[in-house]
Amino acid sequence: MRRYILIGLSLALVYLVYTGSLGVIEAIIALVTGFILSAVIGGDLVKNESKLSLKRFLDAVVYAFKYFTIIEYIAHKQVVTAILSRNPNLKPAIVEVPYYVNSEFAIATIANSITNTPGTVVIDVDEGKKKFYVHWIFAEAFEGEEARKGVSAEFEEWARKIFD
Repeated sequence: MRRYILIGLSLALVYLVYTGSLGVIEAIIALVTGFILSAVIGGDLVKNESKLSLKRFLDAVVYAFKYFTIIEYIAHKQVVTAILSRNPNLKPAIVEVPYYVNSEFAIATIANSITNTPGTVVIDVDEGKKKFYVHWIFAEAFEGEEARKGVSAEFEEWARKIFD
């Protein structure tokens, strides 16, 4: 039962964030939609209810807020500055980025965070070697921990807190 409540609230929160409305009607629609979807897909999303906690939920909310406000803003600013610059100082490369999480949701969260961030795109995931292959337009390193620090270390910290 706990899984359906947390998933329903999470989906309702996502709905409200994306609609940008906090009216009573919108909140009711968000909750109804969130709980209907939770009833339909909740069993597939959460296999181990012991991992559900308010702390993980709050970590997910904090991460989403930080990602969509601060991290995205910085990345967009960097790309726009490069576009408008006479000397953009681009160093495009495909880099090998290791990851250390285990759950599929954590891997997907990191890959989606990288791809959604301007200037980086995950082009392949090698689950056997635990590596992402990322096209990065401002490459500072090409593999190992240096590439991880520049591309995904912060995303991985949050994904571990939330999903592993």
